[in-house]
This record gives sequence, structure tokens and C-alpha cells, in this order.
Amino acid sequence: MGAVLIAGGAIGYNVLSTSKASGPEIAQPAGPPTIDSLKAAAEADPLNSGAWQELGFAYYETEQYDEAAKAYRQAIEGDRDNAVLWSSMGEARLLASDAVQMPGDAVSAFEKALELDPTDARARYFMAVRKDLADDHEGAIDDWLALLKDTPAGAPWEGNLIQTIEQVGKVHNISVEAKLAAVAKDRPKATEITAGNAIPGPSKEQIAAASAIAPGEQRDMAVGMVESLEGKLKANPKNPDGWVMLMRSRMTLGEPDKASKALKDSVAANPDQADRLRKEAAALGIS
Repeated sequence: MGAVLIAGGAIGYNVLSTSKASGPEIAQPAGPPTIDSLKAAAEADPLNSGAWQELGFAYYETEQYDEAAKAYRQAIEGDRDNAVLWSSMGEARLLASDAVQMPGDAVSAFEKALELDPTDARARYFMAVRKDLADDHEGAIDDWLALLKDTPAGAPWEGNLIQTIEQVGKVHNISVEAKLAAVAKDRPKATEITAGNAIPGPSKEQIAAASAIAPGEQRDMAVGMVESLEGKLKANPKNPDGWVMLMRSRMTLGEPDKASKALKDSVAANPDQADRLRKEAAALGIS
């Protein structure tokens, strides 16, 4: 099950950090009051997909995978055609299972995600994992290479995906170097992608600063920073860099629905920058 272990945290809304050990405290608001408040908000509006999605994300970040799966399942009730919710549920079901092989309910969730969106990165990744677990290592590597070819350069899961290909190739004595080089040559250079590194503003490190502050107060500080940025963008929406900063900050706070709204608002305000903004969003895992 090595491929699954390599994959953990690599695809989807958990793109905030590729390593839980190095992730900032605020990126995973794990305290019970925070989850309780998210749960209360979700239960108050059973068909509010965004609220249940945020609850699922919070459970995922605290490794409560069974609860995360249930929350994503309820999110689907409010948005049944959202491929990201189906693949999120599939990953949570997989991680909640003690089975050595891929559990059937996870597979069915990934299949549904791909039915809705054949490009869904997480579902594609784990269906390739399924091939690897079934001893079709060549097929799994080919599928991962196809996913890599479609992955925006600089996407948060890019490094994990390459590592998976290299490690599975090494374990099963399959040469992958030439194939990786060919994919790298064919992939377009993403010179405009700045999400997560080149735009100044409230980063994960800044949000997690002042460690002496209580976690709840840290989050209040972070929310205040992000809301201030959002207010400035409402007053001056012709600022693509600012919108990218807002999208990144919303994802850092575990608010993918608000990040998606920021994407829509940014494109509406800057139609001439729509392609760039969508690429930036894709690099952050925003749909």
C-alpha cells in the first residue's frame, strides 16, 4: 500500500501542506471548539454544501477520516454534481479503512467523480493507486504520468506525484526516467503561476506567527487579515495579484467554498486576466 502512503496529503483540498509535520498550526484548526462550531453551522443548514465541505476538511486535517467521509457525503446532498466532493469523500473513505486493498465505497466515489469530471486529479491519482495495488504497476505508472502531464507546473501535489512515480518504478524495476523527461518536455511552462510563493501578503507562515497566542486567537487574527484583504478588493477589484492572494489565504484557512467564490469574483472583475486567474486557482486546488 506504499503508493497510498505516498499519496496522503498530495491531492485535493489538503494541498495546504504536503507534510502535516511542517504545516502551520493555523492551517489545521484542530481544537474541538473549532470543529464543534463548524459542525453546528453545518447541522443548522443540512443542504449547505460549503458548510459541510469545510467540516469535512476540518475532520480530514485532524485525521478523523470516517467523520470526514460522512461530512463530505452530506455536502454531496447539497451539490450532487460536484466532482471534488465525491473524490474528497473517496479519499476519506480510503484513509478510514483498515483494508489492505482499495475499499469498494472509495472506488465508487472516485468513479462518480470521474464520471462528473474526467480531469479530477485526486480521483485519477487513486484509481491509478488501485491499479498498482492490483499488481498492474505499468498501468498505474502510465496513468500517473498522464496525470502529471495535465498537472499545472508548480501545483502543490506535483512533487508528491513525481515521487510516487519514481518510487513505484524503483520498487518494481520499471524505468521511468525517460518517460518523466518526455512528460516534462511536453508540459507547458507556467511562467505566470505565482500562487503560494511570489505574491506578498498573509502567508501560512504569517498566519501561524505569534505562537504564544492561543490557537483561537490566532485564527481570529488570520480571519481579520483575510477579511481586510477582501474589503480592499471589493473597493478595488482590478487587482489580479490581490485576488490570487485572497484565494490562497482562503485555502489556508480551510475555506474552499470562499476560495471558489473569490475565483468567480476575480474573473468577473478582470475578464482579460481570466486564463491566468484560473491557472492560479488550479495550482491551489480550487475549482
